[in-house]
Amino acid sequence: MWGSRGDREGDVGEQLSTAGPSADEAAAKARLGDLLDKVEVFRGRHCSVAELAGGLTNRNYRVTTTEGTFVLRLSSAQSGELAVNRDHEYRNSAIAASSGVGAPVVEYLPDEGAMVLGFIEGRTFTDDSFRIPGNIARVAAACRRLHDGPPFVNDFDMFVIQGRYLEVVLRNGYRLPSDYLDFADVIPRIRAALSVRSDGTVACNNDLLAGNVIDSGDRIHLIDYEYAGNNDACFELGNIWSECHLTLEQLEELVTCYYGHPLADKVARARLFGLMSQYGWTLWASIQDAASDLDFDFWTWGLEKYDRAVQTFRSPELGRLVELVQQVD
Repeated sequence: MWGSRGDREGDVGEQLSTAGPSADEAAAKARLGDLLDKVEVFRGRHCSVAELAGGLTNRNYRVTTTEGTFVLRLSSAQSGELAVNRDHEYRNSAIAASSGVGAPVVEYLPDEGAMVLGFIEGRTFTDDSFRIPGNIARVAAACRRLHDGPPFVNDFDMFVIQGRYLEVVLRNGYRLPSDYLDFADVIPRIRAALSVRSDGTVACNNDLLAGNVIDSGDRIHLIDYEYAGNNDACFELGNIWSECHLTLEQLEELVTCYYGHPLADKVARARLFGLMSQYGWTLWASIQDAASDLDFDFWTWGLEKYDRAVQTFRSPELGRLVELVQQVD
């Protein structure tokens, strides 16, 4: 999340509060100072640093020097259980930049878990931004630019990810909604229905919550490629619908703008992928609730997604979506 709201500015020595930082803040401050000496674009230059709001598996900083403004991303040590591959993130970020959608990649320090990107000046989206006339079409166009660009270096399949997350949760005894496994038998049915008329995969961000959409004025940029990978385009659209709390009418507009005309089967496809994203990200939240050292209520965040998934699982409309997604519009 690279928006400027909630930033804390100052020189490195003044970072992370002067009123007695916590142990985690002190460690982050020390790591930050050390990294600024290792990054070529920062070394030997005066750096003005602001911690950016957001970032649930990393810390993000805006770093301003005489050379320009950059984002320094420091990955969390806990991201391994979440199937985040930082080398893939780096390479996919560079591909997204080449498509004109992502931020330029400036430097990558794999041994330090750090990546430096160009800072995109602009307004960070909120869920309400999708209500502004024209914005849904602009987001659809940005997705299309990304999807029409070069493929990413890896694949992303929420059916596979969800199974992997579930194994982690069960093996470690992490918290799980009491009826989560009641819907396990439905998942193969949904997967089979989606496979009937698959259009293949394209380069997808796979994590487009509103905070990962930046309006620079002349275009929409899509940022944060931790979970990027080649995927069904309708997963991208359905995940946006879920993450940004769009109405069904807004999803229909998003799909129509993306494909150029209304397609009921694609709306159904996006809704089913949105359902799978809710079901899968619930487990992501369970893992984060147990393993993350960030001060964030992951459990409540995950339950909100799960409650929406349950509504669909228990609705007679699920059967209609499963049938519709297999038909030719």
